[in-house]
Amino acid sequence: MLYSYFVEKSIRQSFDDVNNHRWDAAVKAIAPHVHHRVGGAHALGGERRDKEALRRWFERLGRVLPTLHLTVNHIWVKGWPWHTTVFAQWDGTATLLNGDTSYVNRGLHVFTLRWGRVHALEEFYDSQAAARGLAAQAAAGLEEAVAEQITS
Repeated sequence: MLYSYFVEKSIRQSFDDVNNHRWDAAVKAIAPHVHHRVGGAHALGGERRDKEALRRWFERLGRVLPTLHLTVNHIWVKGWPWHTTVFAQWDGTATLLNGDTSYVNRGLHVFTLRWGRVHALEEFYDSQAAARGLAAQAAAGLEEAVAEQITS
């Protein structure tokens, strides 16, 4: 279906925007009252309920894991333009400030789109691996890596 092709292309572009710290582009298709949820008791966990809080979360992601690179392996698109669900499975790698290159995480994003805008985004990944990586960043002097969660 042509619609699915364009949605997949857009989702892949959003991951590229995150990889390249293009936050304006990353939040361009986000609805004003988005619901963003990430599991885990760490600086990247929690829930956000508006576009500005999600933008601040992306900016933090870029600061606490500046070399994070997400590789999208599979995207599945289900539904119609008025209600679309997208599943994006990815692998993430990063070099930590202490020189450790072993940070690896694998996850799944679930997007809910309505007429091309993201109304909900839930991230599922190994939150313990994320917490360990953030703790290593904090031990190397990056205090924000263990800051309070960004919520709205």
